[in-house]
Amino acid sequence: GPIMSTKNVIFSNPGDVMGVKLIGFEKLEAKLTKNMDLSAVKTVVKKNGAEMQKKAMEEAPVLTHHLQKSIMLEITDGGMTAEVESTAEYAGYQEYGTRFMKGKPHIRPAFDEQKGKFKSDLGKLVR
Repeated sequence: GPIMSTKNVIFSNPGDVMGVKLIGFEKLEAKLTKNMDLSAVKTVVKKNGAEMQKKAMEEAPVLTHHLQKSIMLEITDGGMTAEVESTAEYAGYQEYGTRFMKGKPHIRPAFDEQKGKFKSDLGKLVR
């Protein structure tokens, strides 16, 4: 059946504090099974990706709206994967926190909430 995959990628450069970059990135990935209509699958991927992006934006801490606006949706793998990622340099600090402040996760909760719906939407396509 459909397979969910999630990736958390963290890049950091401890030597140069100003250059530290952390990115949290979550992915909804459709794996095809027999008798699945390809265009229907792509529609499900796109719709769920957009919903996940919206949820992440709603969950993001609002300071200047910069973080919200930095949450991007990318459809990859020929329409089979939706990736939601924050491009703001400080997004990782907001998501995971630091030793000086508590994090306000927004990408991961959006993913956790969306993945069940994504699975169920894909399941409906399997005849």
